[in-house]
Amino acid sequence: MFDRTPVPQLVARKIQELILSGELAAGCRIPSQRLFSEQLGVSRASLREALLTLETLGLIRTAPGRGTFVTDDAKSSSNNLSTWRYSDSYTVLEVYQTRLMLEGTIASLAARNVTSSQLLAMENATIAMEKAWESHDLLSTVEADLLFHETITNACGNSMLQALYNTMRNQLNETQRQPIPNTGPDRMIVSISEHRALIHEMKKGNAEGSKTVMEAHIRNTAVYADIRL
Repeated sequence: MFDRTPVPQLVARKIQELILSGELAAGCRIPSQRLFSEQLGVSRASLREALLTLETLGLIRTAPGRGTFVTDDAKSSSNNLSTWRYSDSYTVLEVYQTRLMLEGTIASLAARNVTSSQLLAMENATIAMEKAWESHDLLSTVEADLLFHETITNACGNSMLQALYNTMRNQLNETQRQPIPNTGPDRMIVSISEHRALIHEMKKGNAEGSKTVMEAHIRNTAVYADIRL
């Protein structure tokens, strides 16, 4: 079976492994994109996307005129939000406002249509997210979170809402990565409990309860991106 994981995601995982192992130590300057892409055997475009993801997660930081460096506390979080990279199209506030409206409605519909296999996928994604966070694997933490939300979208039964979600996927996903540097253990415990509360409401088929939990989850996440909804 072929690995369908996008190349930039695989590259980001490899670089994260180098950071967590200490091969790329705290404060270490990342090689130039030309040299690093050659070392990793990937295109510069894939490397660039991987580095942007890692910077959003607070694992690396770019200093204008100096280069890109591993953050001093890359094994935990940097408590410093990255620059919003979609500012030429939408503000981060606009994206969170859209998430609140879109995903609240999606959760409501999903509660009426979700299957047992989708509920199991949500539960497994939540467990994976919890374990990844405990092992300081920020990429897998976010990947599990993205899968959780994607599963709910796939369960909603409304193809137009699914198309809207997919059209804005890059921006929506970025709002799930960006708060990570400001997310401490206490917030992650709450976030995971919100996932489980949402699963609980969907198991009951409670549309209004699912919408309420999802909206609260998005509002609470937004706070860690310095956004108040």
